[in-house]
Amino acid sequence: MTFARSSLFIACMLAAGFSLTACSNSNQNDKKSDTLTASAPATGEASTVSERNAQQRLISTLEGHFKKAGIKAKITGVKTTEVPNLFWVSLEGMSSVYATSDGKYIIQGDVIRLGDKQLHNVSETLQSDVNKKIFAALKAEDLLIYPAKGNKAKHIIYVFTDVSCPYCHKFHEQMDEMNNKGIEVRYIAWPRGEQHMPAMEAIWCSADRRAAFDTAIAGGSITPATCQNPVKDQYQMGLNIGVNGTPGVYSSEGVYLGGYMSTAELLDRLK
Repeated sequence: MTFARSSLFIACMLAAGFSLTACSNSNQNDKKSDTLTASAPATGEASTVSERNAQQRLISTLEGHFKKAGIKAKITGVKTTEVPNLFWVSLEGMSSVYATSDGKYIIQGDVIRLGDKQLHNVSETLQSDVNKKIFAALKAEDLLIYPAKGNKAKHIIYVFTDVSCPYCHKFHEQMDEMNNKGIEVRYIAWPRGEQHMPAMEAIWCSADRRAAFDTAIAGGSITPATCQNPVKDQYQMGLNIGVNGTPGVYSSEGVYLGGYMSTAELLDRLK
């Protein structure tokens, strides 16, 4: 696994901004690769034969364009959207994108529906369905879990984190408050740069993972350690669903809630 993204959609990716309450990924300007590899997101299933045929034609067209450009990109699923002639395309190794029905254009970013008092993000529902299945498949032993106080968690959140990130430190400082409010926090390792990989791997390889994380996130030193660990896979998983900074906070339903936020703000968004 490398820390590089594909050069296929660099121009599109430039439109994706960073949250002002998260630490950015320091690898974004690293050398790019033309090969997309990683776990496959969930796929959509068309309801009629004509829809399935249209989706298959789109897949074939896109694959032809990729081949002509020398890009080894694997399409893992296509879904119709509420926008006419616009499809949601899942790819291995990067976040999903939109494609026009003729396969001539790829669009990365949010599609916003107007007309109501509140803006509706069309992308959010599509991506959250993918995220929910990915989170549900994660094993507890591969995560760093801070359980809620009491008999049962009222909310479960998944947080992409890195001990080098100041906003992650600020978020972690309110862990007791979040746990006391019934929020279970499940950390996913997401080192923001290759230079931060050893620290995150050392934490995940520690006999007491939580103690090691608590020490490191507060700026303390931890004992270097190596073992078979999921840190690189978790980093790639984050890229696949569009993570570009830490903390990246998601609900158990796969909905992106934001970067750093206070416990009160988090509870409000979880509602």
